[in-house]
Parts: sequence; C-alpha cells; structure tokens
Amino acid sequence: MTPMRRLLVSSLFLAAASVISGCGSDPTGTGTGSGGGGASCPAAVTGSGSKIAHVILVVQENHTFDNHFGSYCTAKAGSNPTCNDGPACCEAAPAKEPSGASPIVLDDASNAAKDPDHSAYCEGKEMNGGAMDRYIAGVDGCSDPGNFAVAGDAVKIYHDYAAKYAIADRNFQPLVGASSANDMYFAVAKQVFNDNTVKPDALGSDCDLAPTTKVYDGQTVFDVLVAAGKTVRVYAEGFGRVQKAGADSCPHPPKDCAANLPTYPCLYEPSDIPFLYYKQFNHDAALVHDYADVAADITGGTLPNVSFVKLLGYHSEHPGYGSALSVGPAMVDALVQQVEASCYADDTLVLIAWDEGGGYFDHVKPPPDSAVDGQPYGTRVPLIAVGRFAKKNFVSHVQLEHSSIVKFLELNFTGKTGQLGARDAAVHNLGSLLDAKETGITIPDD
Repeated sequence: MTPMRRLLVSSLFLAAASVISGCGSDPTGTGTGSGGGGASCPAAVTGSGSKIAHVILVVQENHTFDNHFGSYCTAKAGSNPTCNDGPACCEAAPAKEPSGASPIVLDDASNAAKDPDHSAYCEGKEMNGGAMDRYIAGVDGCSDPGNFAVAGDAVKIYHDYAAKYAIADRNFQPLVGASSANDMYFAVAKQVFNDNTVKPDALGSDCDLAPTTKVYDGQTVFDVLVAAGKTVRVYAEGFGRVQKAGADSCPHPPKDCAANLPTYPCLYEPSDIPFLYYKQFNHDAALVHDYADVAADITGGTLPNVSFVKLLGYHSEHPGYGSALSVGPAMVDALVQQVEASCYADDTLVLIAWDEGGGYFDHVKPPPDSAVDGQPYGTRVPLIAVGRFAKKNFVSHVQLEHSSIVKFLELNFTGKTGQLGARDAAVHNLGSLLDAKETGITIPDD
C-alpha cells in the first residue's frame, strides 16, 4: 500500500469515528485518558490493582515472525541474543534457509498471489522435527519456493510499533496447523479440534466452508471475566453485512474484495471467533458487534474491558485471494490511532497477535510438545504490545503463545491465573512485554 492509500484508510476510520461521536478533543474533560474523544470514559476497576483497565486483542492471520520481522531484526540468525534493546537484539531471517534458497520479498503482490498450504500435515512435514528444512523442497504438495518470504515496507507500521513499544521473538503458534484450531487457544487455552475442520453453530455458519458444525460445553476466558464483573465484546468486520442478510443467506461480497467470493475472505466467518463454539455464546446477540461499532464505543466511552477484534480475511494479511499485505497494518494502525486519540489512551493495552504461521518458513525450532495437552507447537508468530503499558523498543525472549494472553487476562482482571485448568496454568505470562512502573502491579514473566 502506498503512503497515500495508507493515510486514506486511517483518515476514513478516524473521520467515521468523529461523525459517530459528534465530539471533538476534550483534554480537560473527565475522561481517564489524556487524549480527546469527546465522551468521558467511565472509571474502570480491574479487581487486581492493575492500571490496565482495557485490553484490545487484534488477531491477524497467517504469518511467521521471519515474515514480518526478518528484515527488522539485525542480529545474525542463530546467534540467540540476550539483550532486549531494539532490532540488534532479535535475529534477522537467514540469508538462506537450510536447503540453500534465498527469500522472496513479501509485498502486496506476492502476498496476494499465493496462499501456502498451512494444514497440520504440511506444517508438520515442513518443520521436519525442528530441522525447518522442507519448506522449499521435499514434501509434495506442501513445499514451495514462495514459502520463504520476508516483508519490508509493506509492514513498516509494525516495525515502527516494535521500535516504539514491545515485541516477542519467542511467541509460537500453540498448535501445528490451520487458523481455527489455533484460535481456540485464545478462548480456552487448549486443543479442541485440528485445522479448519469445525465451525460453530452461529450466525453466518452457512457461509463458512468448514465441513462440520459443532457446539461445545465448557468455560472460556470470557466466562471467567464476566463472572468477575468485567465486560467483553467481539468486533468482527463484516458481521453487520451477514446479520442484515439473515441466517439463511450469504450476502454479496464487498466490491473491493478481489476474490469476489460469497465466503472467506470476503465475508465474515464465525469460525474466526473461538468463543462462538461454546453454547453460552453461540447465539448470544450481545457478544458480536460489527467492526464499525468499535469506533463508536471508543468515542462514546462504552468500550468493554476486553475486546476481541477480527478483520475480514482480505484485510487480515492472509496470503492469497488477491489480498494486499499492507492493508492489514494500515487498518490496525487506524484503530490504534483511534484509541490513542481517545479518553481510553491511558488505560488501554493493545495486543496484536497472529493466529498461525500460514505455512511460511521460520528459522527458529519450535519448543517440545506441550506437556498440558500433548500437542505440538508450530512456528513463531509475531506478538506486539502497544500503548503506555508496553516496554519501549523492547524485544522479549520469553517463550509465549496464545494461552499466555489468556493467562494475562485472568491475572489482570481477576488476580488469579489457571482458572481454565489448561495451558493457562502452565505457560508464561506477558510480564516481559510490560512496564511494571506503568501497570501498577507486577505482571510476572512466568
């Protein structure tokens, strides 16, 4: 995306928010933050003493750490730096992967051209027991020269975040395989099914291509938070379009979706929302809102304690389908700017995560299988912490995964971790990314 197009995306988002709120900047108002935003933000109590009263989790799709930060980091691949201050303290992507191939440039065109096979079968075979040597050749139907790709200017916004805030260079997808199975760890911190084989019984499921529909019993982290008196919400782009079409109809795809499909990546997909698999949420009309509503809630002072944000597939950086890579960072940045200009600026942590590596090469060997659910880890995926609570120009080397976010939410909003009795009881917390001087409590690393 050109700088002019990126500016347009941000400007449209911010302008829409201003119209919705009808309010301008009010730095002397009663809001808790130092930004504008018009409406006052209500005082929020976390229950743990933390000053982080709001968390926005944005889940993007299908890229490894090497994809997005292989050109930002400057330490030699395999050098295992122990420092934490900026790009010299994380490893660059190698000049060649184990079979001798050099990376292609991951940009709008190459991202749009091909969606690597990211099934559990292909990801497992390509990792080859941690040798990470079969991405380019060696596995029929999986290996491909385009699987080794490193982005530059297309994700410069994320590089700028890394320089200003904190990133994790040892954050792994919790399960080998495709998106939906990995998304479940954001909700329940454990393996529920594999790949994209199951979809929830929820609005929009008729437009979802997953072959099997299931409803599960059990507690999610949203249940833990609600029981503690906290508010939660999902903001999903395209939900309003599907909602308007009704339960038995798939709407026409948006005109700017190059794939022009009446399903993913052009339409809202309920299998992207892990909470909808559970019977207490699958028909909860209050849980899922259209992404457009987040602007109104930020400017109107009605943002929930925890927000799960999901963009449409062609805005989420997902490879293939004609989808430009740079659109995702621009849309995420527009949301971050909206938060920073609001009364929520001083009490909100934005976490930007990626569901899985998308079948792309990453040079770091994954950890051993989880001792909790026995499932194998996949490749590294980026994790960025944004806002006043994040350490500055910091690289964390602590082993993290999606369940670490669950553990953090439990501690931050209830003071107690491990309440799901899954990986949230065993994984590291997010403390290595956060500034204890700002948070008000010490969020531990473990």
